[in-house]
Amino acid sequence: MHSDTAPAVRPTAMDGTTPSAPTWDPQQYLRHAGHRTRPFLDLLTRIPELPTTPARIADLGCGPGNVTALLADRWPGARITGFDLSPEMLHRATAEYAGPTPGGGSLDFRHGDLGSWLPEETYDLIVSNAALQWVPSHPGSFAAWINGLRPGGTFAFQIPGNFGAPSHRLLAELCDTPRWRSRLAGHGARYIHLLEPAEYLARFTELGCAVDVWETTYHQLLEGTDPVLDWVKGTALRPVLTALGEDREAVEAFLAEYREQLRTAYPPGPRGTVFPFRRIFTVARKEA
Repeated sequence: MHSDTAPAVRPTAMDGTTPSAPTWDPQQYLRHAGHRTRPFLDLLTRIPELPTTPARIADLGCGPGNVTALLADRWPGARITGFDLSPEMLHRATAEYAGPTPGGGSLDFRHGDLGSWLPEETYDLIVSNAALQWVPSHPGSFAAWINGLRPGGTFAFQIPGNFGAPSHRLLAELCDTPRWRSRLAGHGARYIHLLEPAEYLARFTELGCAVDVWETTYHQLLEGTDPVLDWVKGTALRPVLTALGEDREAVEAFLAEYREQLRTAYPPGPRGTVFPFRRIFTVARKEA
């Protein structure tokens, strides 16, 4: 898939159908953890002071829990819950991070589908890292999520904005070629659901929030052989690999075609392969 974390929502196709949920591999996803974590750290720097101490925090689409744990570094006494749909990701997050935190707070992880998730209690912060692009209806949930915040609380998220990049455009085109269309048509572009920055600004302004919206393109230097392919194996390729299932011959054939296209689109340099990645950030603070 063309996201940066596992989906905390049961995906919906652009034609309205509900395909099988992709199978996720936390180990593959975490191979590029440094680059994937940086946008979340940048998001954290712009989140204002929370209204209560210790804070109550929800992380929507927590994935393997590595960025959820960073919330405990910023708010040591907070009680933090990560929500995700993927059993593989939740198992990894719980095994690695669940329990008391050094600052006196706690981390726990729960099953949650962001397509229907509603705050079951009042939060100081609701945050989401590279997950909402999987949720077709996510703008329609903003009012309920803001309503679930304490006065002065914050809803903050970042999402990939690179779906027009060669990595994703080539994937969508390959899935729709005659060789693969019957099995993979639409899989390369099936889960793209996001607005542009100005639209997010307008949505939260209408809800009465103080809003900070910006975008950044990270020019990431990836190392190793075919590093862009290795990156998308943890995200953009998951629905394709799930659809091909145990047909190893088909998997290898598809990867061979896609690999050659990525090599042309992202040629290696003397110190690695440059992989530009646009991100969209939003921090919306509820009126105190």
